[in-house]
Amino acid sequence: MRVLATLLAVVLGAALPALADELDDASKLLKAGQREQALERVNRILAEKKDDPKARFLKGIILTEQGNTKDAIEIFTKLTQDYPNLPEPYNNLAVIYAGQGQYDKARAALEQSIRTHPSYATAYENLGDVYAKLASQAYDKALQLDNSNTGAQNKLSLVRELVGGPTQLAAAPKEPAKPPVAAEKPPVVAALEKPAAAASSSSSGDVLKTVNAWAQAWSKKDADAYLEFYAPDFKTPAGEPRPQWEKTRRERIAAPKSIAVAVEQAKVTMQGNDQASVSFRQSYRSDKLKSSSRKTLVMTRADGRWLIREEKSQ
Repeated sequence: MRVLATLLAVVLGAALPALADELDDASKLLKAGQREQALERVNRILAEKKDDPKARFLKGIILTEQGNTKDAIEIFTKLTQDYPNLPEPYNNLAVIYAGQGQYDKARAALEQSIRTHPSYATAYENLGDVYAKLASQAYDKALQLDNSNTGAQNKLSLVRELVGGPTQLAAAPKEPAKPPVAAEKPPVVAALEKPAAAASSSSSGDVLKTVNAWAQAWSKKDADAYLEFYAPDFKTPAGEPRPQWEKTRRERIAAPKSIAVAVEQAKVTMQGNDQASVSFRQSYRSDKLKSSSRKTLVMTRADGRWLIREEKSQ
């Protein structure tokens, strides 16, 4: 499935020069990863002009990146009420809802986005991703009720192959784009990013594709394929011997009847051409356990393949 993340981009429309400069500076701080400084700058703008839509919008983006989804949802929801003809705030809500696994809410938000802007291609693509996830959940439920249902098994396999793993929403590129025109409404723009476009290069796109394939192999309980994603010099936890670590991993993969691993809110950081790190929220669900945690994979490229060199859980 397409990867959905929680990074969003702001487009600064026509505004007073001083205000536009302030917002532009805040946006640049956010792009540089300086979220706290960006938030301070936006809060100063809102202290002088509390209803400025662009500043409110950028604050929602920053809060989303910080993981403060409750306040971000409140901001974007209010923007949809104040500017109901703009599709982008609905998209932002869909990003957050999908990241939380609330796919029905994400679907409703995207459908509203399309109603306000019928030619908004990104919303259609993301809606397709959400529909595929809902279908996957339905087929999975059918198999829980009747694991001999070969029709449901085949359909579930097809859906998972189509979407390439767990569904996540993707972030829009941070490059400014021309905002849509809304009658007598200030333009406030954000969009859901194209799938691998969350990465800044083809290399980072390949990294993200590898992480999704790793999660998919785990979800399929294919221990051999899962272990092939680990580099020969993988740093095992606490320096455990590699054979013992692999034996333990095989046992843990084999034990549950079913496993579903989702990679959410993924962010790729390139460190040269052959080194990268991927930070994300890992959602794990089996018939025995359900958990969610932050994880970072340190990746290295060898012989044209990206491999996991180290895992860091938070």
